[in-house]
Amino acid sequence: MLGEACAAGRLSEYLGKAEPGELVTGANRFGAPQGDPAIAPAYKDDQLLGFVYLNSDFANATGYSGKPIQILVGIDPKGVLTGLKLVEHKEPIVLVGIPVGRILEAVNKLIGTDMDRVARGVTPAPQVDIVSGATVTVLVMGDSIVRSATKLIKSGRLGGAGNAIAGASPQASKVINPGKSEIRDWQSLVDDGSVRRLILTVADVNKAFEKLGNAGAAARPEEGDPDDSFIDLYVADVAVPTIGRSLLGDDGFDHLTGRLRPGQQALIVAGSGRYSFKGAAYVRGGIFDRIELIQDANSIRFRDRDHTRLGNLEAEGAPEFPEIALFTVPPEFALDPTEPWVLQLLVQRVVSTREKAWLTFDLGYTLPNAYVKTEPPPARQQAAASPTERSAAPAVTPRDTKTSFVAEGEPLWMKIWRGDVVKISTTAAALGALTLIFFFQNALVRRPRLYTWVRRGYLLFILVWLGWYANAQLSVVNVLTFANSLLTGFSWEYFLSAPLIFLLWASIAAGLLFWGRGPFCGWLCPFGALQELLNNIAQAVKIPQFRLPWGLHERLWPIKYIIFLGLFGMSLYSTAFAEQLAEVEPFKTTIVLKFAREWPYVVYALTTLSAGLFVERFFCRYMCPLGAALAIPGRIRMFEWLRRWPECGTPCQRCAKECPVQAIHPEGHINVNECIYCMHCQELYFDDHRCPHMIQVRLKREKRDALSSPSMHSGGKGPSTIITAGGKPIHLPTADTVTPPVT
Repeated sequence: MLGEACAAGRLSEYLGKAEPGELVTGANRFGAPQGDPAIAPAYKDDQLLGFVYLNSDFANATGYSGKPIQILVGIDPKGVLTGLKLVEHKEPIVLVGIPVGRILEAVNKLIGTDMDRVARGVTPAPQVDIVSGATVTVLVMGDSIVRSATKLIKSGRLGGAGNAIAGASPQASKVINPGKSEIRDWQSLVDDGSVRRLILTVADVNKAFEKLGNAGAAARPEEGDPDDSFIDLYVADVAVPTIGRSLLGDDGFDHLTGRLRPGQQALIVAGSGRYSFKGAAYVRGGIFDRIELIQDANSIRFRDRDHTRLGNLEAEGAPEFPEIALFTVPPEFALDPTEPWVLQLLVQRVVSTREKAWLTFDLGYTLPNAYVKTEPPPARQQAAASPTERSAAPAVTPRDTKTSFVAEGEPLWMKIWRGDVVKISTTAAALGALTLIFFFQNALVRRPRLYTWVRRGYLLFILVWLGWYANAQLSVVNVLTFANSLLTGFSWEYFLSAPLIFLLWASIAAGLLFWGRGPFCGWLCPFGALQELLNNIAQAVKIPQFRLPWGLHERLWPIKYIIFLGLFGMSLYSTAFAEQLAEVEPFKTTIVLKFAREWPYVVYALTTLSAGLFVERFFCRYMCPLGAALAIPGRIRMFEWLRRWPECGTPCQRCAKECPVQAIHPEGHINVNECIYCMHCQELYFDDHRCPHMIQVRLKREKRDALSSPSMHSGGKGPSTIITAGGKPIHLPTADTVTPPVT
């Protein structure tokens, strides 16, 4: 009763967010939720028109964010879908980036589908169209709707497919035979179906896309020899003793079973060929979006927490695979190993910048009968036992020995870092180079031409490689997420799972102690680099430059602090809404999505960049909330690296007038909260042809050198010349030019 009340409560909570007519055409009221999981009848006055239920009550609906995507589903008594309404989600790609309208447009194509025919196997399950950039989100939404409707119909509560099932008498149950345990070679495992295989050639995939009917996808065939392997995929249930011991070895299998719950299953997936079954989404968001485990009406996509990387398989004769993964099936999925299941492979093809076509290939798996034994029908009180309980295998005590695969205790971030060595090494080298630039800045700025090319070259690298290629653009969202995690439960693994972002934040944290916010804002921000390089071009083509009056400039720079405080305050109320407001940063549009976005975002980004053509780093100066967030802790810096002369500010104003971001006050001191550490003032500081102080030093040195030169002594043979402070030459006589006295 408690579970039923809870389910009804969840449905009732979301029903208030929809009108009856939105979900069931013609309905004007909902009835009281009934059953478990709960469904609510929809009436037109007293006439029953259909039912409404919550997708996550019946099927897996966990999206890219790791949280359920809640959808109210309307269905008529015959099993036809009548309406859908998205009522809650935490999907980041929809919150910031992909319009929710595009997602709903794809999913709403399911409305009108006769799910009763699907449940009876008369017609195949309908598929939703992929939305580029939101593949996982759309697939989860579509699958959860289809599978939840199928499960509801098969339960016999509506439609016609479940009636025969409802009255079925108890049958003898099948369980894994724990006494069947031996070591077998690879070929024998493949031959009897213990290991199942799906092999696709380039020709197979091209023909499948041609049959799909998508002209754009068919026009972009996979290149190469038609007989080349596109993917050679294998799968096996290694919780079964014989299969597990053969593929993992005795030690590996003992370690695995020691950490599995009773009845929990584990799968090995191995693949080779040009197409990766892992993809890249598990690195970015922790989800394997190219494979899906399906049994009956239930499905699940594995997440990083379910995954362990394997180096090799122990079975004799096993091939070398570039990708081998051990997935533990989450206990809540309750996979019944004695019943057929499917590992579904998703294959995508890019049609255009914003469109992808996709299709699926099924790798079916049925456990060979040799591993199964039959038990008598369960007693009445055991009738409700789950497949997990029926198929429980005895746990084996783990031994403290070396295994052939990475231990479960190894953090995910270590696996990610190992798989991204090139990018991590390149980023570390770039950070090391910047550290050298900062520590030896005096030697660099004494050579103005070299300094200019080093700075422009470094900014170009940051923009192209770190920004547009590696997408390592930091955002104020990172700051808000970090602050929120401190309040709700901090986890290092979450931050370590993005190596480049973590490296940048670690270097920025260290840089705050030495130089304030300057290292990031002036050197490591791809958007800042884009602004400065565009302004360099603008100056080269003689676009007029404007310097705001000091009084106005001083009153505009607090705007970015106000923006940051507003975002931070909103994040305490709703992180999701704060992330939407963080679109004040044009970073995502400009750097991450490379302007492939809706026109309002593009116009805004181009506007901020255009302002920077006339006022150098306009956005950095007055609007950047991330710069403001870094300036606040930047005040704790422990060293002062920027040198000043006593004449700076009084009377000399040259550095203040030439500072690209006007971070130098008229009285001469540098405002480190606004300084981007471009080192232009330090270049002037050492320039004895532009800095008045250094000009005086140079002239005095030249005069002193001239007076102490050998030509001033008797051995000289010609007149010597020195330049006075007033710039007038003075010719000094030598011994040869002096007329000797007459005796």
